[in-house]
Amino acid sequence: MRAVVLIAVCYVLVQALSLTAAGSARAEASSEAAPAGALLPWEKAAPADGAATKPGQAPTTEEASVEPGAAAGPADETLAKPAAEKPAADAETTKAADKAAADEVAEKAALPETTEPTPPAPPHPVVAIIREKLADSVLTKDAEQEDVEALQAFYRARSAPPLWITEMGFSAKGQAVLFEIQKADDWGLEPKDFALPEAGALPADETAQALAEIKLDLAVLKYARFARGARHAPSEISDLFDQATTLRAPGTVMAEVGATSAPDIYLQSLHPDHEQFARLRKALREAREAEKPNETDIRRLVINMERWRWMPEELGELYVWLNTPEFMLYVVKDGKTIFEDKTLVGTIGYPTPVFSADMETVVFNPDWVAPPSVLQDKLWPALKRKHYKILTANKLNVSYRGKRIDPARVDWQRVNIHNFTFSQKSGPKNVLGKAKILYPNKHIVYMHDTLPYRRKVFDEKVRAIGYGCVRMAEPLPFAELMLAEDQELPKTEVKNLWDKGVNSPVTMETKPPVHTTYFTVTVDEEGKVFTFKDLYGLDRKHAAALFGDTDGFPLPPPEPKRRGGSVASTSSPSRGSGGGGFANSLGFND
Repeated sequence: MRAVVLIAVCYVLVQALSLTAAGSARAEASSEAAPAGALLPWEKAAPADGAATKPGQAPTTEEASVEPGAAAGPADETLAKPAAEKPAADAETTKAADKAAADEVAEKAALPETTEPTPPAPPHPVVAIIREKLADSVLTKDAEQEDVEALQAFYRARSAPPLWITEMGFSAKGQAVLFEIQKADDWGLEPKDFALPEAGALPADETAQALAEIKLDLAVLKYARFARGARHAPSEISDLFDQATTLRAPGTVMAEVGATSAPDIYLQSLHPDHEQFARLRKALREAREAEKPNETDIRRLVINMERWRWMPEELGELYVWLNTPEFMLYVVKDGKTIFEDKTLVGTIGYPTPVFSADMETVVFNPDWVAPPSVLQDKLWPALKRKHYKILTANKLNVSYRGKRIDPARVDWQRVNIHNFTFSQKSGPKNVLGKAKILYPNKHIVYMHDTLPYRRKVFDEKVRAIGYGCVRMAEPLPFAELMLAEDQELPKTEVKNLWDKGVNSPVTMETKPPVHTTYFTVTVDEEGKVFTFKDLYGLDRKHAAALFGDTDGFPLPPPEPKRRGGSVASTSSPSRGSGGGGFANSLGFND
């Protein structure tokens, strides 16, 4: 019996030891799976004060699930059931909660650790001085404000060493830029216009480095403006130049020139890319290298190079080029001339302006409406004297607000003639002839045909007889070419419109540009230089602006008087006036 008791006691002790070992192993495994203090997705944090569940209090679902096989307390028998035996709704709720908790842990784990922002690197000592000097209004008082602001922004964003200067003088990039600006006359500019630092100077200290850097920066930005035509605004030379320079923003220039390894080539790229500009530049070099250089010829080349800087950067794949001093019209496609024609242009009293506009319409057998210059200078003086034959002789109709009126019933001494419309129906005596080509502009200028008896003027060398518009010797071939290029319109259809149309417009689909220019020098493919008469005296005005004198550029001759009255009337024409010429019976010498 005693033996049986001892065996029972031993069995109990073995079971106790076994349970103790199992508990330790389970604790060790739990410790390896989750570090101390870490919670698994389904665990619940202990109360903030660290207190355990009060005696007799029912454990929560989370607490009960830690030991699935543990006995349930008397408070809630449901909690003691295995998970598989829980109600379905409760199991789904627990599953969703577990997933949400797990997703939250994963999301937090994926977030980068919060770190303090890295403070900006301190600027190079010379750059710090540059920033300070650029803020000195006394130092920058002679510079363009836009240039100064661009440099301030550029060096405010720069902590690296200066762009051009080192403690031993200018870097290779700095030297390249400096030498390129010194060769400005090779591009028709004046080197003396740019204040440059000494190329080989050894800076005495960091302040000297900063000042040299700023000086070269300002020279670069000025060169960039001048390369694109900003020495003088076109309208400063004459209000006939209705053009605008296309400048590159100084901030863009600094960013681009600072990023390139060849800043001298970058400066060269700022000049016009037009073929005529390149030919003029070559002619300029040759003129300077001549055995006996002609200063007037050199200056005229420079003047015409300057006018190319005012042209649009892109002329168009297909465009029309009207050159007033040459009395010629060209159609250019992909850089090649595919059509040319003689032209008649405005007189010195009614000059043809310089501008670019898109061709929109070809009108066959159009009506003609008298432009403001004709109203002001020819019709109004005659009507004030009650010379109404000027209207009947030229078959002019008068209307007011779209309604035809009897001009004899109007007191022309008191009314404003510009409130009335004077028009001429299409026909054999219409001053526009068989066609007009419209490229809308504020000058009311366009191209058109002319009266048959006026065609003899195309045989003359100087062909300035009109009121600002451009008359064409061969308008039909021109219309056939442009409409074929634009919309593949057959020549037969164009000819039918020419013969039978009445105010028949054809709208251009591609709207090719028309560039009306004033170039007194052009150069052909072989390098031959052609010089044309300074019809309106614009070379003389340009020479005064660029060179300070007009030596070699005489005033143009006065407008010649012709039979029937002078074209240049006593009242000066307003700029922006234009329109086709008038019949000879008016004395306008159309």
